[in-house]
Amino acid sequence: MKKNSKLIWTPDRSKFPEQNSDGSLDVDLASQKYVKVWQGPNHPGVTGNMSLELTICGDEIVQAKTHVGYLHRGFEKLIERRKFIQGFTTCIRMCVAEPDTNEYNFSRCVEELSGIEVPEMANWLRALALEMARLQMLLRIVPGQGNTTGLGLGVQWGVYLRDLILDRFEELTGGRVYHMYITPGGVRGLLPDGFKQRMEDALKKIDEFIVDITKLMYNNAVFKKRTVGVGYLDPAWIDKFGVVGPNARAAGFKRDVRKDYPYLIYDKLDYEPFTATDSDIYTRSLVRREDLRTTVELIRQIMAKMPKTGNIRAQTPNVLHWKIPKGETYVRCESSRGEYGYYMVTDGSEFPRRVNLRGPSYVHAVSLLEKLLVGANIADVSSMMVSLGTCPPEIER
Repeated sequence: MKKNSKLIWTPDRSKFPEQNSDGSLDVDLASQKYVKVWQGPNHPGVTGNMSLELTICGDEIVQAKTHVGYLHRGFEKLIERRKFIQGFTTCIRMCVAEPDTNEYNFSRCVEELSGIEVPEMANWLRALALEMARLQMLLRIVPGQGNTTGLGLGVQWGVYLRDLILDRFEELTGGRVYHMYITPGGVRGLLPDGFKQRMEDALKKIDEFIVDITKLMYNNAVFKKRTVGVGYLDPAWIDKFGVVGPNARAAGFKRDVRKDYPYLIYDKLDYEPFTATDSDIYTRSLVRREDLRTTVELIRQIMAKMPKTGNIRAQTPNVLHWKIPKGETYVRCESSRGEYGYYMVTDGSEFPRRVNLRGPSYVHAVSLLEKLLVGANIADVSSMMVSLGTCPPEIER
């Protein structure tokens, strides 16, 4: 590996064999110079839901191929064979860790194609649910980055704090993981009595966590040694690969669907997405830490500014016999990983004609990861994968 003056590691490709047109390498594995190894599949975390076929020279990766198919999902086709209300309960599985983004996008597709206008109060509650979903996701991935370099304590903190947010989801929706709160036409209920105070109590603990995780991870010499300058993502690749969310903002691209294409009530909130320029593993994690801080403040703003009461549902047809007019639409929102979109086509029947998810994980964890791993050390594979923010079910959708 070569290291330049900006502390950015770049692979010395001159010593790597040339790839054939089919992506194979002209290497003689029998010579023992190049060895093929596998990481995964196993399931103790994000990095285990996929399998990586690695060709290495010593401990350096010269080629990486992503293999998926171990989750066996195919939810897009399942939705196309179910009525709309049944598809709504299916789509949330396309990202188990952050299901509410699927609820919102699926509901918005149905509403746009049906011409349904959602009440303002429901939009405030939808925004609250989406930010809560982002919060609990970040409480997993921020300390999870440290776990890839041996800092497991942060994960234990994050699990406890995430449970506090899941407690709030449970009292709001009745469910901890799958909520099915954002439904076509609105939401399922108002905030319970005392909800805002209990949420604020949890947010204060998360404020303390941000201080503690900064000391544990971001000021840690070992964590810096393992992440600064490692996994550099060239800004020229951002548009080429369709990189979004924290990965793009860590490379200096100020991209956030909530700002670029405002939806719900985000134009009434005061915030700015955090950006940086070093574009390595450390910086991508740093951006997510700041996203965590921003999300906490957004939840506080939403709870302070939302109306005290109001209509939370628009009138809809009988959901068991709901025929959506013929048409097509694309809707999107900002997930914790970046732009998360749904494309839906209807033909006037009780079933969607086509449903397609545009999740950032497909780009980040397949085509981009295969490029970034070339020249990396095998010890950094998990750290690289986690830094890109992957939700594997999005790939096998």
